Amino acid sequence: MFIRTTLSLIAVVGLSACATQGGSMATFSQTSLPDAVKVPAGQRVAMETMAAGDITYLCSAKKDMAGQFEWVFVGPDAGLKDRSGKAVGKYYGPPATWESMDGSKVTATQLAVAPNGSGNIPLQLVKANPAMGMGAMQGVSYIQRVNTMGGVAPQAACVARTVNQKQVVKYTADYIFWRAM
Repeated sequence: MFIRTTLSLIAVVGLSACATQGGSMATFSQTSLPDAVKVPAGQRVAMETMAAGDITYLCSAKKDMAGQFEWVFVGPDAGLKDRSGKAVGKYYGPPATWESMDGSKVTATQLAVAPNGSGNIPLQLVKANPAMGMGAMQGVSYIQRVNTMGGVAPQAACVARTVNQKQVVKYTADYIFWRAM
């Protein structure tokens, strides 16, 4: 009996440790983030998601700069999954919109960005607008974009002959949703 009870306890402790490592029980920490993209005090994590998708850019003439061209951000299109890999929503724009599978959604206003290395879109902090619809997005106050990989403007030339051409680049990021305590 002692051995069976001990083995059961070991299994429970082991499963708890695995769940914590997967992120479902651990709380997101801002300690390693630049101050510019940290959420103000008085907030708690409401949901953590992982995004994978595309960012579209358009080759356009630079405003008031004849003969010069640049890639212009058009918008994102990504799926959102929870830490266990279950689909929980999508992220798209413009305007930047995070939509839960339950139909609730939120748009936001950018407050700050911080670089995240060459070839990666910046970290970001946005202030959420009031949610539309009842559900998971209700009460979200801030959203952070962290752990970004990829997503920067294309390396392909943007010149007169490629004006109005679109390029799609892949990216991944974590979106952390916060609510007031």
